[in-house]
Amino acid sequence: MIRTFIALVQKEFLHILRDKRTLIVLFGMPVAQVILFGYAINTEINHARMGVLDRSRNDQSVELIQRFSVSDYFHEPLYLDHLDQIEDVFRSGQVKMVVVIGPELGKGLIRGSASIQIVTDASDPNMASVMTQYAQGIIGKWLKDKTNGTYGPQGIITTSRMHYNPEMRSVNLFVPGVITVILMLVSAMLTSIAISREKELGTMEILLVSPLRPGTIILGKVIPYLVLSLVNAIFIFLIGQWIFHVPMQGSYGMLILSGLIFISAALSLGLLISSIARTQQLALMLSLFALMMPTILLSGFIFPVSSMPIPLQVLANIMPAKHFIVILRGIMLKGVGMEFLWKEVLILTGMSVILLFISVRKFKIRLQ
Repeated sequence: MIRTFIALVQKEFLHILRDKRTLIVLFGMPVAQVILFGYAINTEINHARMGVLDRSRNDQSVELIQRFSVSDYFHEPLYLDHLDQIEDVFRSGQVKMVVVIGPELGKGLIRGSASIQIVTDASDPNMASVMTQYAQGIIGKWLKDKTNGTYGPQGIITTSRMHYNPEMRSVNLFVPGVITVILMLVSAMLTSIAISREKELGTMEILLVSPLRPGTIILGKVIPYLVLSLVNAIFIFLIGQWIFHVPMQGSYGMLILSGLIFISAALSLGLLISSIARTQQLALMLSLFALMMPTILLSGFIFPVSSMPIPLQVLANIMPAKHFIVILRGIMLKGVGMEFLWKEVLILTGMSVILLFISVRKFKIRLQ
């Protein structure tokens, strides 16, 4: 029995390694997606073009404009002559933000009533918000330097400090999410296709008349994908560190353990899909459309779950990807361990067990 099981696992490994299309999906697609997401999804502002309406035209206003120019966030400004031009440059797309410096900036600093206005094109609200925050930071730092920290009637200067991601690099946020999405799609998709192929070709019935029980057959087909998915996860993680320099503050052992649990849940979902799909094409479509969009939109990968309506929050909480992203960000960025992440680990473990149980039951009902 054990020798037959080992032979089944070896057969599945050899089949995977001989299939170039499977290897491309398993290792080629994740590399392409990590690089694409890492570079394309970026909420940072670098050398953005801004406009300036300087109604003061003195040494103080020139110095403030230079602060914007020498920063990494904004490019050499486009100078405007009057307020009516703001609408025109926004409509033409020349700039996304205009800083309006009021008259007599120097006297305003002395009186504590300097007028500086930030006008943004909010057709892209996320970019407008980020640009406004950067501009406020530059202006606040300049005011503090010019007045020795005593600007304003109350003399209050607000400072901020960013924990876990002080450079505000968006790639640190997205790489854990990309790892989650790729592992979910690849693990579930390959498993569902592998078993659906056996059913489509009629070889699954041949396996069922062997001495192995159906549950053992499923285990023998899943183990190779479990191992290869773990290797894939490590490969993606190394790419994130080598190319994007994503930090790793926590335990590697905890990372591998949680990865194994999440991959088990993804493989179980693939088994569940394969119990429904009779063909490889249907299994592929179900894997992509039933898992890809919910994983991206409801896992907290791009949009915070807390800002979603209550029904969507409930739906997000029953998805394994949402809990795994919390674990990854906690381990990689915050360096926390099981004492803070035990709830997410326990939920993932329960999901893996329940999904595997349902998948095995469905498999028996469909093929016995």
